[in-house]
Amino acid sequence: MTDNQPGPRLHHSAGSLAREPFELWIDPETAGWSWSSLRVLTLDPGGAQTIDTGGEEILVVPLSGAAGVACGGSRAELVGRPGVFSGPTDSVYVPPGSRIDLASANGGRFALAGARASRDHPFTHLPAEAVEVQLRGRGSCSREVHNICMPGILDCERLMVCEVVTPGGNWSSYPPHKHDEDRPDENVLEEIYYFEVAPGPGGPGIAYQRVYGTPQRPLELLAEVRDRDVVVVPHGWHGPSMAAVGYDLYYLNVMAGPGERAWRACDDPAHAWIRETWEAQEIDPRLPLRAPALGAGR
Repeated sequence: MTDNQPGPRLHHSAGSLAREPFELWIDPETAGWSWSSLRVLTLDPGGAQTIDTGGEEILVVPLSGAAGVACGGSRAELVGRPGVFSGPTDSVYVPPGSRIDLASANGGRFALAGARASRDHPFTHLPAEAVEVQLRGRGSCSREVHNICMPGILDCERLMVCEVVTPGGNWSSYPPHKHDEDRPDENVLEEIYYFEVAPGPGGPGIAYQRVYGTPQRPLELLAEVRDRDVVVVPHGWHGPSMAAVGYDLYYLNVMAGPGERAWRACDDPAHAWIRETWEAQEIDPRLPLRAPALGAGR
């Protein structure tokens, strides 16, 4: 593995960024940037946690399990899911300056994706059926995308959140792309990749993530990622995300930036030709993944 850039590390192994009661805590100070954050919380059966959003807007995403979310006079019941390989889930948007009471009768794991914000958008429950599901790519580049908190799906100030499921042996985030300049085909977005990797019969699964910079802003990462690892992308090209044969790969993407709330990215011109090869290929028949995969609901 290489992680040879100045400043904060890009790859963080599971548990290395724990901050009680959260098993994962990434805020702008931790990442060395300005806007995006992610926390992951596990609740035991009957467990509850109160969370202050402070200066961030937050999206509560069940990774596994169900929960009730109360905020002031508003309340929503998150139906949730058995695990991240079981299809899209419902979620709850909470504005900045709020207090969240999160409680789970049967326990579960919950991601709190955040972005620094100042405007007050309403508390919103987004049902699973409102999530836009896309099958992108073809052949060994087939993947399933769940657009949760994206423009046109859920209105907020800066936060953008999506999920990607990549069947074992396939590549996603490919061709490599970047979004670190303000221009017509690109905008500036910090990005977090939170991974879950389905295990195999012999134990934990593996995947790989590539991040690399430009001559003007060098950056270098090729990491073997394991279940619940995180990669932060402050700038530069990122991709591919490689699911090793036999191990389905999930990642949650959290994005935010200083400008327009839009996802505009440009492909690395050295690899953009790959898209043309998809025309003669079929979408991987394993998609969409809906039956609980091996390891779902851990």
